Amino acid sequence: MSEHEHGNAVIVLTQAAIARSGHSIWSHGNFAIPTGTVTAIVGTNGAGKTTLMKAELGLLPLSEGSISVLGQPAGKATAQIGYVPQSYTSEIDANLTVEQSVLLGINGTRFGLHPTTRSEREQANQAMTFTGVHDRAHSRLSDLSGGLRQRVAIAQALAGKPKLLMLDEPLANLDLASQREIVQVLARLNSELGMSVQVVAHDLNMLLPILDGAIYLLDGHPHYAGIHDVMDSELLTHLYGTDVEVVTTAQGEMFISPSVQGPSMRRHHTHTATEIARLDMEHSAQERQA
Repeated sequence: MSEHEHGNAVIVLTQAAIARSGHSIWSHGNFAIPTGTVTAIVGTNGAGKTTLMKAELGLLPLSEGSISVLGQPAGKATAQIGYVPQSYTSEIDANLTVEQSVLLGINGTRFGLHPTTRSEREQANQAMTFTGVHDRAHSRLSDLSGGLRQRVAIAQALAGKPKLLMLDEPLANLDLASQREIVQVLARLNSELGMSVQVVAHDLNMLLPILDGAIYLLDGHPHYAGIHDVMDSELLTHLYGTDVEVVTTAQGEMFISPSVQGPSMRRHHTHTATEIARLDMEHSAQERQA
């Protein structure tokens, strides 16, 4: 399919492949992600999730094929992309204030070399207000919780007014309340601003209410599908390499849980909210033991 036929796509992969030291990470990437959607990149550890996002950003070269982002070759539309790397909270200077950190998303390398303009401060304030950290503008990052730091990272990425926001594992190492707050920010970005959002994630459950689709890395190839097609027990079992069950609440909300049954006994269930809460607690306990 031609680039013209993908006119409404935010990201397009055409026979894309990436390799390191002659070893294929993934190949045969062929899909288009619609503009204005929220997409997750999922797969097991080492499958190449972060590698895919970095290739889309133009930070890693392809061994074959092409990637188009916002209608341009990967790496050419960086001014229109907000990026939150997984390492943000550990690498950013913790002595910076929240406002100083967010301003880096606007004036970048000019920070500290030239006076900050009123327009830039207003832009930063809008980003801080949207993410709910404006009241901590003069606090040092070292004084913030992990959840607040992550919201500052998103504010920094938003300060440049991007069309596409890309986040690498933004929910990692956060408590449930902080995860929920981050997801709510992403939901508002999409619903209120029409922003396209892409998230690298290991666990889909917290993101499920806002996802339109997912890229899943399976058998060495990236695939894209709508979220209802991805929410299939057999597909997810194959993807994660362990028995996985997709369950649905009485209200129609979907949830992924480790299956306690063998593959031949697996079926799609409907559960009450109380049962879902119990499954979630069991799943969290299993993760801590692992």
